[in-house]
Amino acid sequence: MKVLLTAFDPFGGEKVNPALEAVKLVNVTSVSMEKLEVPTVFHKAIDRVAERIKEVEPDVVLAIGQAGGRFDITVERVAINIDDARIPDNEGNQPIDVPIVAGAPPAYFSTLPIKAMVEAIRKAGIPATVSNTAGTFVCNHLMYGILHTLAALDRPVRGGFIHVPFVPGQVIAKPFVPSMALADITRAIEVAIAAIIAHETDITQSGGKEF
Repeated sequence: MKVLLTAFDPFGGEKVNPALEAVKLVNVTSVSMEKLEVPTVFHKAIDRVAERIKEVEPDVVLAIGQAGGRFDITVERVAINIDDARIPDNEGNQPIDVPIVAGAPPAYFSTLPIKAMVEAIRKAGIPATVSNTAGTFVCNHLMYGILHTLAALDRPVRGGFIHVPFVPGQVIAKPFVPSMALADITRAIEVAIAAIIAHETDITQSGGKEF
């Protein structure tokens, strides 16, 4: 199995992106691994990953992004067809209420076994939940773009997205903002990949939320 693993460069004034730092460290010997750093830029992110998908022909595409303020590893369920940027991307673009792909479906669901991934991460001793919103910034943008790209292929390729918290060094001057050790983030990604390999279809287990 070939896995394309992507992560964004730092954005929003941060000096590091824990998603990228963790992806650099990920080591899963049971798969052929391709890693790709992606610019935190609307449309350029999708173009970069779509080009790499064409080049390496992966079986799985897993994108990793930073969600500063979240407490745990969050495996995304769905990407919606809208850009609504609270802050500019790394090239100053700030689209508001703009479709990612005009005329395309309003949403795509992850094709990864998201609940099996969450369960595996928890069994590894790391907090994790299913997330029902990937936001409306470049993370959601890329997740939607990946799934839209994969839907057009003539062979089955599974894809999805994981958000990770800040690492401790990012929250020194951010009182009461949660963080997670880089080693735990890295381990969570590795365990998630193992769950993807082990589960062609997802497990049946509650992952819903009241709000």
